[in-house]
Amino acid sequence: MGRLVGVDLARALAVFGMYVVHIGPPLEATTGVGTWVRFLADGHSSVLFATLAGFSLMLIAGRREPKTGLAGRQAKARIAIRAVILLALGSVLAIEYGDVIILGFYGVYFLLALPLLRLSARTLAITAAGVALVAPQLAFVLRTWLGESVQRSINAYDPLEKLNGVGVIDLLLTGLYPTITWMPFVIAGMALARLDLSAVSVQRRLAALGAALTVAVYGLSLLLAGKDAVFGGTGGSSAGSGSWSGGSGAAFSGSGSGSGGSEQLVSSAADLLGAGPHTGTTFDIIGSVGVAILVIVGATVLMDRAARLRRLAKPVIAAGTMSLTAYVGHFLAQSAWPASGSGTTKSWVPVLTYILCAIAFAAVWSRFFRRGPLEALLNAATKPAKYVR
Repeated sequence: MGRLVGVDLARALAVFGMYVVHIGPPLEATTGVGTWVRFLADGHSSVLFATLAGFSLMLIAGRREPKTGLAGRQAKARIAIRAVILLALGSVLAIEYGDVIILGFYGVYFLLALPLLRLSARTLAITAAGVALVAPQLAFVLRTWLGESVQRSINAYDPLEKLNGVGVIDLLLTGLYPTITWMPFVIAGMALARLDLSAVSVQRRLAALGAALTVAVYGLSLLLAGKDAVFGGTGGSSAGSGSWSGGSGAAFSGSGSGSGGSEQLVSSAADLLGAGPHTGTTFDIIGSVGVAILVIVGATVLMDRAARLRRLAKPVIAAGTMSLTAYVGHFLAQSAWPASGSGTTKSWVPVLTYILCAIAFAAVWSRFFRRGPLEALLNAATKPAKYVR
């Protein structure tokens, strides 16, 4: 099967969006176009990344038609191996960077997605919608019921918490990308993968759906909760202050679960009406899925219909094919060559430098190798799945 070039472009945009969040200027330090770039990157880039992760699962499990029998069991084994490796890799990186690292959470998402691999697009979409409607309220109740003292007691016996500061409770409920409220993104991506994205009729329906979800949900949240709950953060906090950034400022200090998880924003029932990035509310989830759909469909249409643009975008597309390498690489590069004033700088030069370096590396590497460095290692690690019978 040929590569889905539009999806690869969307992957690159997701990774570069996280570069913006982790390295670029905070929202309050931006003006004009920069403000919109930063606002769209906050939360939405990581959501797009998670949605595309769900899409990738179906490329392994059988995109349009689910694999069954021996092939299906081997596909599940490959996904399970990937999940364990990502959980391990995420745990190692979390020692340095805290729960800003999404890879450990991915490991949990992938394991929970295993029972859903054979579902149809319609069933997956309904499941994603159902979880989006119920999970945020359930998460709020569970966080309230557990309380900090109970969480500390559980964490005291959690080996992951002792190892890297991102324990089971963080992965499932209180981290920056808690499974309970992030699974809808993965499931939505799985549903998208079941569709024929090259069909014009599908593209039109998805574009209409994405636009409708985005406008309706953010508009309703704005009406019910006010401007600050959508654009300014709960309690008047700014997206650039670290509460929304999911990576700027404190998150790079390796501060563990205290780096800005959703539990810090949804502190009362009224906050559930907000739609700010990383709040994990129903409005945030559904609106972010709408944005992700628009980006994926838009990238697909551009790559399908603009041959010249597709040729020009080849280096960017190459970066999308090795998104894991690009994602991990920018953290390692940030440790080796820290951008001056990361998270507080007013300059776009550091983040643009990282983006251009990632594109250049991917363009050169792809001329000699089929997969990115980490992608090749991950693929090799799943080879034992062929022995599953």
